Amino acid sequence: MTTADKLTASRIILAPVFFATFLAYRSGYVPPIPALVALWLLFVYMEVSDLLDGLAARSSSTVSDFGKLFDPFADVLARLTYFLCFAIDGIMPVWILLLVLYREYSIMFLRMLLTRRGIAMGARPGGKAKAVVYMSAGLLSLAVVTFRAFPALPGLGMAEMLTMVAYMLAAVLSVASFIDYIVQYRKLSAS
Repeated sequence: MTTADKLTASRIILAPVFFATFLAYRSGYVPPIPALVALWLLFVYMEVSDLLDGLAARSSSTVSDFGKLFDPFADVLARLTYFLCFAIDGIMPVWILLLVLYREYSIMFLRMLLTRRGIAMGARPGGKAKAVVYMSAGLLSLAVVTFRAFPALPGLGMAEMLTMVAYMLAAVLSVASFIDYIVQYRKLSAS
């Protein structure tokens, strides 16, 4: 495995760790401060490793068809994991989680169809913009979790409002980027 592949694989391993930590915190098995520190560290690592694995692959000229497929899978797994946590907590609207699930699994299916023909479909610009909004929504959601844990801290209302705006934008970009992937799929499958 290349360095980029190892970074990508780490997201797959850490996604269930994030989920378990979140549930342990919610259930009261872990005190708020250590749980929130762990959640923030896991979240930041997963998002930064998403940036670094692409940089590592390009800088070492190890971009591969495997990486083009493995990286989006790791991204989806990590983001769906923390979105599920935030939906459980009532921060993310469930209908947006469902929309995101439909989008992500549909694109995985399109990629799988192309892979059977020996064609790898990499990330699209709309998908990258969507990823930034997903990350922002996750970051804001984790801020809401933190503010709720410490009610004396000011800013909960503002964080909740910004989080909802981010989720609405994520829903719009999910649909728009899915349409872009459909167009790309048709172009690649026609060639």
